[in-house]
This record gives sequence, C-alpha cells and structure tokens, in this order.
Amino acid sequence: MPDAAGRLVEALLWEGYALYPYTPTATKNATPTPFGIVYPPAYAAGLASTYDHLELRCMLRCEATATLAAEVWFLAPAGEGHRASEQRLALLPATVVELRSPLEREATVAGVLTVAIAMWAEPVADAELEIVLRIENRTPCADGLSRVAALARSLVSTHPVLRVDGGRFVSPLDRPCGGANTFPVLAADDDSAVVGAAIVLPDHPQIAPESQGGLFDSTEIEEALLLHVQALSDAEREEISRADPAVRAMVERAAAVAPRELAGLHGRVTLRDPQTTSPPEAPPGLTDPSAGEETASVDGITYRRGDHVRIRPAPDADLHARMLDGRVATIERIFTDYDGKAHFGVTIDGGPGQQLLRETSRFLFFFAPELEVVE
Repeated sequence: MPDAAGRLVEALLWEGYALYPYTPTATKNATPTPFGIVYPPAYAAGLASTYDHLELRCMLRCEATATLAAEVWFLAPAGEGHRASEQRLALLPATVVELRSPLEREATVAGVLTVAIAMWAEPVADAELEIVLRIENRTPCADGLSRVAALARSLVSTHPVLRVDGGRFVSPLDRPCGGANTFPVLAADDDSAVVGAAIVLPDHPQIAPESQGGLFDSTEIEEALLLHVQALSDAEREEISRADPAVRAMVERAAAVAPRELAGLHGRVTLRDPQTTSPPEAPPGLTDPSAGEETASVDGITYRRGDHVRIRPAPDADLHARMLDGRVATIERIFTDYDGKAHFGVTIDGGPGQQLLRETSRFLFFFAPELEVVE
C-alpha cells in the first residue's frame, strides 16, 4: 500500500497522458503533450526551454542519525503516440553523514533509456541540511531530432520523491532552494516526505476519499470527467478498445462507476456545531481607510463631503455616466490616490435606494472636472 507521497505520485503520473475523447485519432492526441519531461542531452542542448536533467532541492532539519531514501517515478515511451510504461528507479537508503559524498546509480530502463539518479547533502547550519536529488537522462541520440523523436528517448511525467526517517523537511514556500525542472511540495502530514511535482501544487495536497481512481486529468473535476467518459459514442469506445491499454483500462474503470458513487462526487457537506469567536480588536489609533477625507481642493475649487454637485461627465465617459448628465448628487466619500488624484464617490439625489446605497457604500465615482458644485 503506497504512503501519502506514493498515492500523490500515482495520481499525477498519468496527468495529460491522453485527452478527451481519448481516441488516438483525435487532433489533440496526435502529438503527446506531457508534463515533467527530461529530454536526452543532444536534444535539450538545442533549446533554452528544455532540460536533460531534473534537480530537486529542499531543506531538512534532522540529527546525524537521520536516514534518507530517494526514488524517481516516470513514464518511459513504449510505442507510438502516447504509449508508455510506468517506471521507478531508487537509491539505497543512506544516513545524512554518508551523504556528505554523492550517492549515485546509473541504470538502463525499458531497454532504451540511460538514467542516472544521485543524492547528496550540503550543510547549511546546525542540524539543517540542503538535500539535493538529481535525475539525469544520459540516453545517447543523434543531433537534429524532432520533438516527437526526442520524446521517445525522454523521461516523461518525472516525479522524484524524498523520504526521511528521523527528521522533517522544511516547506519550500518558507525556505525556497534552487532546483530545476520540478516543483517540490511537502507530501506527508509529518513533513517526512517531499515530492517533486511536474505541476505546481500546494503543500500537503490530498486526494478526495470519494475519488474513483486516477484519470488523465486528475486536477480537473472528477464528476464531469466521468460523465464525459460515459458520453463517449460506441464508435469512440471501439476505437479506444483497440488502442493503448492504459487508456482502455481508464475508460473501462470510469464507465463502471455506479450512479451512487458518481453522486458522491457532486459535493460533500460536513455538519458540525457552530463555533463562535470574538471579533479581533482594532489596534488603537488605527484610521479607517474606507472613511476617506473630509475635503479635497482641485484647481482652486474645494469639495467637501456632503456637498451637492451636478454631474457633467466627460465626452469619452461610459454610457452609464453619460446617462447621469445634469443630475444632482451628494458627495459621500473623497479618496486621494497615491498619485494625488481625487476620486469622488457620490449617490444620486432623489434616486431610489439612495439611503441604502449610502449604508452599503455602493457609490458612483467621478473626477473633479466632471462635477460642478451646487451652491
């Protein structure tokens, strides 16, 4: 049974693998568009936006006896189009003392890819280390490959995972490190695991217990996705049945969801006793910024809160403002912006609901040249 970090990676690994309607002849599925790609070096060197490596860096607080384990999950190309197979490559656990020197392993994966995984620790302060996990694609290939050909020699949806026994990782939001080609997130309640995600996620992401299993759009609304699968035509289902086994298995699993299970995805209501808290007290002497100013002088004319003004909108004003041309209004608020320009919030005299608009601070705003003071 995978732990929280493993379940997260399982949900993300096939993200974007195939897109609705999941048929291989669909235009959107003609060229794979995966996340988390580690290209072969010869191809990556030709573009500034491509990488032949992935580097996960994060801060760890621990004692010298702490033990670290590292692995990387990815998809390896296994045929035409989106065909791929799930792969994992791991390092033997090591203490942080042993990691003063890099621990490295190189392996041939799926008979095509040459992959290297390395991990080491860099001291930062007492009981605090920067842990580095680096994944390299060392697969040889010729120059001038197309992107489709390069993807056949790439690690796809690459997700490194770090676990510690005897320490706690620090949130990358609190202590950001360098890294490359990945987005690290805390992936365990006790901060003992970090996942390098191929997409941006918050710390401690969770999979809803109502979920019926992984899809290729796991960050979307699962109820809608399952309904889309059930709306596939017979011809589309037949085409899928002859295509990628991973796509076929996903569609079959989604089509088998019972109505009660589908309804459970529509939303969740949690009932609990009401909780009341005292409102926070404002610091003494704090000025309410919504109160505005009492007066403002513009081009020698003084405007006061409570003054009556006649609206004369500019020729390029919007239609709503031009419809108020000639109407008399009351200045309710005066605000001055950082550039020193005065903004006047008004309500229309005699307009329905004027008092309600005052109480709710729903004002119409004009500039000084658009207002004439009514004596």
